[in-house]
Amino acid sequence: MEIRINGTSYPAEAGEFVLNVARRNLIPIPTLCHHDGLPEQGCCRLCLVEIGEGSRSRIVTACVYPVSEGLEVRTDTEEVAAIRRQNLALLRLRAPEAERVRQLCAYYHVPEDSRFEAMSGERCVMCGLCARACAVLGTGAISTVNRGVIKKVAPPYEEAPVSCIGCGSCAEVCPTKAIPVEQTRETREIWGRTFKMAKCSRCGEPYTTEEAARHAAGIAGLDDAGFCPDCRSRRVGEVMRGVYGR
Repeated sequence: MEIRINGTSYPAEAGEFVLNVARRNLIPIPTLCHHDGLPEQGCCRLCLVEIGEGSRSRIVTACVYPVSEGLEVRTDTEEVAAIRRQNLALLRLRAPEAERVRQLCAYYHVPEDSRFEAMSGERCVMCGLCARACAVLGTGAISTVNRGVIKKVAPPYEEAPVSCIGCGSCAEVCPTKAIPVEQTRETREIWGRTFKMAKCSRCGEPYTTEEAARHAAGIAGLDDAGFCPDCRSRRVGEVMRGVYGR
C-alpha cells in the first residue's frame, strides 16, 4: 500500500505504524517514549501528527496509529507544532535537568514560561520504558508508584530491590539518562545495589553482571553463557563456517 506524508507518497506495509514509515524515509518526528525493542508505548505525545483532510482531519499519535491505503499524514502543521511545543513545555517542567528535553525545546523553539515551578533536579519524564523493560525480562524490580505530580519510578518500598539482576536494561532504554549507573571492570551499582561483573570466558572483558548472565542463561537456555555478545557472534560465525564450510 501507499500513504502520503507531507504531500509525498511512500510505500507501507500492513501492520506498520505511521512513525515506522516516517523514520524509514527520514521524515523527522520527535519521540521520547519510543524504543524499537519496546514499541507502542505512546505516552510522551511528541510524535503527534495530523491525518485526514479538511473538516475530517484530526490529531493522532504516530507511534501507535496504523497505516491504511491512501492515508494522508502531515507532520508539520501549525496545530501539530503548537501542541508539540505545549507538550515539550510541560515535559521541561517535569524534567528540567533532562538534556534531551532541553535539546528538543531549543529545536522546536519552545518559549520559557515562569508561571509554573519546575521539579528541581528531575530528569525522569515518566515514559515508563524502564519499568516495561524490567517487566519484559521477568524480574519486575521496578515499577511506577504513586499518582499525579508525585508519581515516579521506584523499586518496592523504595528499598534496594532483591529481584534486581543489575542488567542495566532500564538505564539503557531511558531516553533522558535518569537512572544512575556506576560501573567499573569489577562492579556495577544500580538501584542501591552493587553487583559483581561477569567477564567473558573468551576475551576476558566484563559484559554484564553475574546475576544477569545466570538469568539470561536460564530463560533462553543458552549453551554459550559466559560469552560477551561480540564473542558469542563470532562463535556462531565459526560454527556456521564449520557446518557449511565457509
